[in-house]
Amino acid sequence: MKPITYTRGQQLPAILEKRIVILDGAMGTMIQRFKLSEAQYRGERFKDFHKDVKGNNELLSLTRPDVIRDIHEGYLAAGADMIETNTFGATSVAQADYDMADLAAEMNYASARIARAACDKFSTPEKPRFVVGAIGPTPKTASISPDVNDPGARNTSFEELRKAYYEQTEALVKGGSDALLVETIFDTLNAKAALFAIDEYFENSGERLPLIISGTVTDASGRILSGQTVTAFWYSVRHAQPLAIGLNCAMGAALMRPYIQELAKAAPDTFISCYPNAGLPNPMSDTGFDETPDVTSRLLREFAKEGLVNIVGGCCGTTPEHISAIHQAIKPVSPRQRSGFYREAA
Repeated sequence: MKPITYTRGQQLPAILEKRIVILDGAMGTMIQRFKLSEAQYRGERFKDFHKDVKGNNELLSLTRPDVIRDIHEGYLAAGADMIETNTFGATSVAQADYDMADLAAEMNYASARIARAACDKFSTPEKPRFVVGAIGPTPKTASISPDVNDPGARNTSFEELRKAYYEQTEALVKGGSDALLVETIFDTLNAKAALFAIDEYFENSGERLPLIISGTVTDASGRILSGQTVTAFWYSVRHAQPLAIGLNCAMGAALMRPYIQELAKAAPDTFISCYPNAGLPNPMSDTGFDETPDVTSRLLREFAKEGLVNIVGGCCGTTPEHISAIHQAIKPVSPRQRSGFYREAA
């Protein structure tokens, strides 16, 4: 494979060679802390909208940018090097559930601008901060039938997904993202549509951003929902030459270890990312999960000392408290070293 020359985020490969990089925690968990009402989600602009929008977190980048800014700044203050844009569900495919598909591009652009301003505020020459454009899986799957009685049925297509992901990618890049993250992948075909769209945009625009790809293992079978093992998943997406490949969500760090070990072995030439959720459901905890900041940080430190990871952070249930604890626990540990057949030119 040819070396990659990045037009943005050029510092990331060198930084990842030197130290473990901290990704932020959960956006949805933090939004829930604000206990926003339907009216607050709507704002003045959408006060007469014909459909309920509470729960459409991506809309808050348009109606309550102050909330999203505060969340970003909380994670940056906790030590995050990279923050994800508030765009997990900001595709036209996902926004169609709220009859807001036509707002997808605006949501992505606005979200990237909010994150860009937060990163610029906290960046220093010694600790630059990076905006990571978050690209979620959509609520539809290109590989699996939504009807148990009709295995051949599909509720989306590769082309529909490609168009949606292209629109999202373009807006995220124009809004100021330094890198892109295709995350929480439960269907490899959906991911391939995203990777195709990203590469298409790179070819058309001349931009080339670092790419992180993150799948999600849904249960103890060690497979993503569409049936692939972690190793098979990597071989399905490695053509995209991501800066990092990893796992997120679905399970806490305690249960994720064997799959991160498998991935680190399968992809020796690529950086590894890991941002688990905060463990198993626990209604007695503040976040609803059982892995406290101390537990999560201890487990991720163990991963680091095993030489498994280069990027760590948190998914569902994690907070700035988790990120601060992870940052402190990881700081003295060296990153996993890559070996293999290509390096980024930048």
